[in-house]
Amino acid sequence: MASVKPIRPRTKIVTLPAPVGGWNARDAYAEMEPTDAVVLRNYFPTTTSVALRYGHTQFSTGMSGQSDSLLAYSGTSTNKFFSANVGGRIYEITSGGAVGAADVTGLTNGRWQYVNVATTGGNYLMAVNGSDKSRFYNGSAWGYDGDGTYSITGVDSAACIQINLHKNRVWLIQQNTLLAWYLPTGSIGGAAASLDLRAFAPHGGSLVAMGTWTIDAGYGVDDHAIFITNKGDVIVYRGSDPASASTWQMVGQWYLGAPVGNRPFIKWKGDLLIICQDGVFPLSAALLSSRLNPKVALTDKIKKAMTTAVGSYGSNFGWQLLPFFKENMLILNVPIAVGATQEQYVMNTITGAWAQFQDWQANCWELFNDNLYFGGNTIVGRAWNTLSDNSAAIDGLIIQAFNTFKEPGQRKRCTSMRPLFLTNGSPSIFGGMNWDYDLSDTSAALSTTATTFGVWDTAVWDTGLWGGGLHPSYRMQNTTGSGWAGAPVFKSTTLGLEVELVSNDISLEIGGFL
Repeated sequence: MASVKPIRPRTKIVTLPAPVGGWNARDAYAEMEPTDAVVLRNYFPTTTSVALRYGHTQFSTGMSGQSDSLLAYSGTSTNKFFSANVGGRIYEITSGGAVGAADVTGLTNGRWQYVNVATTGGNYLMAVNGSDKSRFYNGSAWGYDGDGTYSITGVDSAACIQINLHKNRVWLIQQNTLLAWYLPTGSIGGAAASLDLRAFAPHGGSLVAMGTWTIDAGYGVDDHAIFITNKGDVIVYRGSDPASASTWQMVGQWYLGAPVGNRPFIKWKGDLLIICQDGVFPLSAALLSSRLNPKVALTDKIKKAMTTAVGSYGSNFGWQLLPFFKENMLILNVPIAVGATQEQYVMNTITGAWAQFQDWQANCWELFNDNLYFGGNTIVGRAWNTLSDNSAAIDGLIIQAFNTFKEPGQRKRCTSMRPLFLTNGSPSIFGGMNWDYDLSDTSAALSTTATTFGVWDTAVWDTGLWGGGLHPSYRMQNTTGSGWAGAPVFKSTTLGLEVELVSNDISLEIGGFL
């Protein structure tokens, strides 16, 4: 009888692109796209790679307590920046550095909502916090409701928790009621009139916020007034003068998941975004089908993480959305524990891909002169402007989607991989392959190719490599482990370096069906 020779495993080379599809916290591990990631921490999915996020510096220091609100005043020719802190103080931080004495003291809290208002008398920042009389800033000094400069009658501004500018009117939301109040056109004071919404909130509760929604609904582009209650009732009006039935009409009523946080709305492109228990939605999509089709949520792909975060931390102060237009980002702040472990879920606004950022202890966010800032413990940080976190290393972790490499049911052994990074130095990177849905850290140190740059007056012209950009770094790495489905893992700790993962060549031995 002829002897039977054992079948040798087949060798297969696979090239995986970087997980530009972003963080997937929705799908089963076995059903994710190869360009998704089970974990994408402190790496941002661009259109061509996943890039280690930039860091932050301490922009302003010396404040007392946590910064709970950042307020940006926009005047005709003057812009000012302020931090409102625990302990009832407001500091000017326009120029950064160590602050002096607080501009405003003796307040109850620092959780202010604000708008910028242009009137015939000048430009004002106007703010409310639900405990103190409303404050205003005129470009040179702070004032308050009833200080002799202006006053509001009809409603106690200290009982107002949210403020909105709609069609040149300041609107105030009175806490623990279903009453919205509006001031005369183009004014920050005067007699406030009420809009009673008790008859239009079938689930009861109280108003949380008002927003302005720009929409074309067949009668031309118009701004609609949006009111939302803590139970999720949404009431929409169209018109300019609530006192006139001919110019103020209800468009409709809807029911969404209850809003999360006291800053649930943000203007975004031509829409209004809302944070609610179902996720983050564009209002245009949410009012049509959010409960019937939850996939219209911007957070659909991270739905499980979003649901867990809302369930665990939904009552915490600090939920906020902020677009960072310069970097095509939408930032969702997730307040896990004030001053301790805050996170951000960050979306690429071009692709819709998400990532998870850690190590920015942010209570609040704001843009000032198109730059990104967050309020923390006794400091205001400027983010995305450096390659370290206030001189500390930035840690990143990637666990790409588990992959059968088009050989389902067959066991595989990874013998080597050759990741391609773009970098401007020699970063500390660990890598490896996890098998069969194991998320433990199995990475080992990888070597990267150091790039040698030319030195002026020494290097040969047209031969020496000049620095200033990112250069490819790739080297074959031996790996171990076997299984049916594998996931590339990369962990980095870098200080002062840029790192981008572009692709990964993987050598596999394919076994039989076992």
